[in-house]
Amino acid sequence: MKPNLSEFIGNTPLVELELPFAQERFRIFAKLEMFNPGGSIKDRPALHMVKEAMKSGRINENTHLIESSSGNLAIAMAMIARQMKLKFTAVIDPNITTTNRELIESYGASIDLVDEKDEEGGYLHTRIRRVETLLAEVPNSVWLNQYANPDNPAAHYHGAGAEIVNGMPVEPTHAFICVSTCGTIMGLARRLKEAWPRIRIVAVDIAGSVIFGPSRDRRRIPGIGASRVPEQLDRSLIDEVVLVNDFESVEACRLLVQEEGLLAGGSSGSVIAAIRKLGPQLPKNAVIVTVLPDRGERYLDSVYNPDWLPEPERVHRPLASSHVVVVQDAIQFQNAS
Repeated sequence: MKPNLSEFIGNTPLVELELPFAQERFRIFAKLEMFNPGGSIKDRPALHMVKEAMKSGRINENTHLIESSSGNLAIAMAMIARQMKLKFTAVIDPNITTTNRELIESYGASIDLVDEKDEEGGYLHTRIRRVETLLAEVPNSVWLNQYANPDNPAAHYHGAGAEIVNGMPVEPTHAFICVSTCGTIMGLARRLKEAWPRIRIVAVDIAGSVIFGPSRDRRRIPGIGASRVPEQLDRSLIDEVVLVNDFESVEACRLLVQEEGLLAGGSSGSVIAAIRKLGPQLPKNAVIVTVLPDRGERYLDSVYNPDWLPEPERVHRPLASSHVVVVQDAIQFQNAS
């Protein structure tokens, strides 16, 4: 039986990074999810959600998949749908990059663009309402709902989480994971805490996201943050939260290229920026494990374009509340500058 492309999702490299701010104080290990066939960690939940829905009979060969995503999940779903000969429509918004839209369409998926902002000033609520409308209009349509589907975190629990546990040469003290739908961090946190109960899970969020509290900032880095609190979020699994801004994320992306020759996406830069920010407070000889969610080619016209950020944001502006400590269900903001 010839191998299917989806069989090559997962088992991505786990490498040690040598970044100047770590020096001899702590070690950083990174799971390179850009090595998945679709170029991102979202290949994992896309495949797992589709497979589990097929097992349960929720979808079949006549199903038309509909999903709200302007980024990697839509690309991954388009790739999986094409392999399985399923129809797929991605509900997107104007913030989608030209490259991402072209990738989705290259797989033969349909695009449904919403251009009306929601009550939060973003497009997420508008996209979800459009999905609900399409479900009523399109025959045999199914929304797997990455935001609330338990198969999303399960994909990371059984996938990257298990691979990290089996692949780490030493026990990690900290895991830095970026947040959006929170499927990734929830799946990883559960698996890593099972293996290493003392590990501290550090959520990385971006200014402008409302996952851990209200924000008046505008966020531009794709693939991190959200304009609503995701259904997947379980704060009891998170020990700390670090906020970064767009400039810090872009700067860290370029640092990865300069020091490692690693062209990674914007959320990868956010994670590295968060490690650098919290670094002075980490215990000496800490061991960090993190996930770099995607590769950088699809961000050449944004994150890697020196003119992408508006002029006032091309210099470092420390956040007034850049470090958030999560204590049970309470969130306390502390200055970590």
